[in-house]
Amino acid sequence: MTILSIAFALFLLMDPIGNIPFYISFLKGLDPRRQRIVILREMLIALGIIIVFNFIGDGLMRFLNVNEETVQIGGGIILFLLCLKMIFPEGHDPNESLPHAAEPFIVPLAVPLIAGPSVLAAVMIYTRQEADNLVMIGAILIAWAASLVILISSSLLKNILGWRGILALERLMGLVLTLIAIQMFLNGVGAFMKGQQISF
Repeated sequence: MTILSIAFALFLLMDPIGNIPFYISFLKGLDPRRQRIVILREMLIALGIIIVFNFIGDGLMRFLNVNEETVQIGGGIILFLLCLKMIFPEGHDPNESLPHAAEPFIVPLAVPLIAGPSVLAAVMIYTRQEADNLVMIGAILIAWAASLVILISSSLLKNILGWRGILALERLMGLVLTLIAIQMFLNGVGAFMKGQQISF
C-alpha cells in the first residue's frame, strides 16, 4: 500500500467530520482561543498514542500470540460496526450540550474519538503489511494533520455546511469506510483459508 492510501484510510477512521458536533459541544463553554489550544493539545495526545501503538502493536500481537489474519478479521468487523454508526447515527441534538463538568482532558476528545480502537487496530494491521516504518509514520502524520485542520475549523465548517451538511459528509465517509472494512475482512478470511489449505 502507498503512504497516501494508508493515510486516507486512517483519516476516515479518525472521522474528524463526524466528531465536529462532539468537539463543539464539549468546548462550547470555552472562548475560541482556548478551544483551539485544547483541540491542539488533545490531538497531540492522540497522535502520541497512535505512534506509540505503531511501534508496540506488532510486539503486543506476538506476545498475545495473535496472528495477522485474526487482527484483519476482527478489525474489519469493528470497522464495519463503526461504519454503521456513521451511516445511521443515533439521534443527537447538536445544539444540546453533552454531559461534562470541566474542560475535557484525554477522554473523550483524544481517546476514543481520535485514537479509538478502530484506528489502533488499523495501525497494527498496516504496520505488519508495510515494512518501511517511515511510510507508516508519514501516513499517520498526514491523516492526523488533515484531521487537525478540520477540527480546528469546526466552528467555521458548522457555519458553512450546517449540521445537515456535516451529517451528509459523515455518511459519505462511512460508506467509503464500509468498503475498506469489507475488504479488510475478506483479506483476513482469504489469508486464513490459504493458511488452512497449506497446513493440509
